[in-house]
Amino acid sequence: MNAIHLKKGFSIRIAGAPGRDLHRLDTPHQVGMVPERIPFVKPRLLVEEGDLVSIGTPLFEDKRNTRIRFLSPGGGRVTRIVFGPRRIIRQIIIALDKDEPCDAFDVPTVEQLDAIPRQALVDTLLAGGMWPFLRTLPFMDLADPNTVPPSIFVRLGSDEPFGPDPVVTLKSREDRFGLGMDVLDKLCDRVVINLTGDESILSALPDQAVVQRFTGCYPSGNPSVQLYRTRTGSEQNRAWFIDGQDVILLGDYIRTGRYPVQRIMTVGGSLAPAAGHVSTRAGVPLSLLCSGGPAGGQAARTIVGGVFTGYAGSPDSFMGFYQNALNLIDDGDREEPFGFIRPGTSKPSYSTAFLSAFRRKPFPMDCGQHGEVRACVNCGTCARICPVDILPQFTMKCLVADEVEEALAHGLLDCAECGLCTYACPSKIQLREVFQVAKAQYYKEIS
Repeated sequence: MNAIHLKKGFSIRIAGAPGRDLHRLDTPHQVGMVPERIPFVKPRLLVEEGDLVSIGTPLFEDKRNTRIRFLSPGGGRVTRIVFGPRRIIRQIIIALDKDEPCDAFDVPTVEQLDAIPRQALVDTLLAGGMWPFLRTLPFMDLADPNTVPPSIFVRLGSDEPFGPDPVVTLKSREDRFGLGMDVLDKLCDRVVINLTGDESILSALPDQAVVQRFTGCYPSGNPSVQLYRTRTGSEQNRAWFIDGQDVILLGDYIRTGRYPVQRIMTVGGSLAPAAGHVSTRAGVPLSLLCSGGPAGGQAARTIVGGVFTGYAGSPDSFMGFYQNALNLIDDGDREEPFGFIRPGTSKPSYSTAFLSAFRRKPFPMDCGQHGEVRACVNCGTCARICPVDILPQFTMKCLVADEVEEALAHGLLDCAECGLCTYACPSKIQLREVFQVAKAQYYKEIS
């Protein structure tokens, strides 16, 4: 096992970390897909309102490659398709039947898996809607089924607040994880498990697996950071990655021949009514995950995904395709009287200017900026905290000046989109958003 320790970064102590207790959530009355939150995908609808669908029925396909389809997470009737500006598909809502029908797929048996040709396995994963779980770096787009990657990273554990703990997600499912690893071994000669977190789960991993253990500050669990710290040549920049829980889903699919919808998710944050892990299903309504509302009746920001990289969701929306965490954080949209002279004993910050630098207990974090946006002062805070050494302040100025080539030379494509530069910036500049948009625009131009 190779051990890598990340020195640059920052791990903030946020209240509301979910424990390892696992609760089963009630079966929802409806589930949904949120296509607009899937990066780069250009969806073409394959269903209409009123259509009856089964678990595994294709809901939409990617116009860029129509072989890649996204399947229904529930069996019932399509009750509503919500469109946004310019006909962006925001939600596909399915009312579930009591007896949900489920489509069956032709999959190889466990014994046949060793002998199946790679292309036949790719076709099987495409037909069963499993291919979208595989993504490629550095843009985090869907993997191209017509290419063979230099390596596949299995991200086992995420140190971002507050993702599912692999100790919980792997428990009693080690055999399915191993079967999913066998599937990945057929797709690529080099499959590496990048472990972040508790070392006790090493015994649950396949004996022949190549494991790299990452320790240190956040974002040591980010696949872009893991690639940056381990690559030995430019040919590895197009590596694929997949989440550890999705590897379990690959094993489920091969074993049952059905599209798997069960998920283990977390509910956390300083205003979460009951932080912990929940056993539920894909496309679960956010209102069901945070039933009871925020603790104390405070105004809360519902963050789908991690605290630093997730997006704000509404209670009437659904869990995203790649997100398995829901965080409830104080909205923080209020004035702070005399905030400029307060010592900041309970204010989380990367800066050591506040007395909170001496606090060791978790902080009740909020979403307030605690200051207005100002011009960059070249303080170098973002460069000191950046885990991939891209000099964010100069990269940002290059993008503002439309000097894309110079921004690329500074390392724009290495950006892990971890959000630490935005969090630490004393000028409140949304650096992560600037880099994320620039990377997406560059990717669209070269595609």
